[in-house]
Amino acid sequence: MALQQGRDADPPAVRARLLLLSTLALCACAGSPTPPDWQLNAADSMEYFRQDYLVGDTALAESDFADVKANLKRTGRADLLARAELVRCAVRTASLEFDGCPAFEALRQDAGPEEIAYGDYLLGKGAGKASDDPLSRLVAAGVALRKTAITPAEIQAAVDLSSAQGWARPLLAWLGVQAKRAEDAGDRETAARLRRRMDLISK
Repeated sequence: MALQQGRDADPPAVRARLLLLSTLALCACAGSPTPPDWQLNAADSMEYFRQDYLVGDTALAESDFADVKANLKRTGRADLLARAELVRCAVRTASLEFDGCPAFEALRQDAGPEEIAYGDYLLGKGAGKASDDPLSRLVAAGVALRKTAITPAEIQAAVDLSSAQGWARPLLAWLGVQAKRAEDAGDRETAARLRRRMDLISK
């Protein structure tokens, strides 16, 4: 499954590397020695958004993303906004917050083929491998859970990955999945242990 690191050539849906800052470097002047300020500002704000969202600071993450959109809107390019919305949808998928990516869907008609393919992938409609990037692997795990195609070992791998990165939001979500499964199986001891761990993170 997707949590396994692979160096094979990824299909277009994943190869788009929408989770990397370089995805914002799409303008014609990207090769110039001094990138335009909108590009630098958007890239910085996107990285802040990604980190703030994953550690669980919702208010700050929303402010960061508003900055991303404000800078991208200055270009008049809907394709860049669509790509940014996919990044937001991806981090939400990694955190098991499935909402159908409505902001991207509103821009789908102006998105490129790779963006459309990646959007479909996030919705569980396409196949793909994760890259070695931790967030890409966690997104792939979220997609697998959405498709109900994930094993307990793979869920544990997602927990371990979230914990190792210090990403509280997805860690809580994945621990919640484990706790629910333990409760459904009648394993009260394991469920209680997992709930205590969740309390430690959230309090």
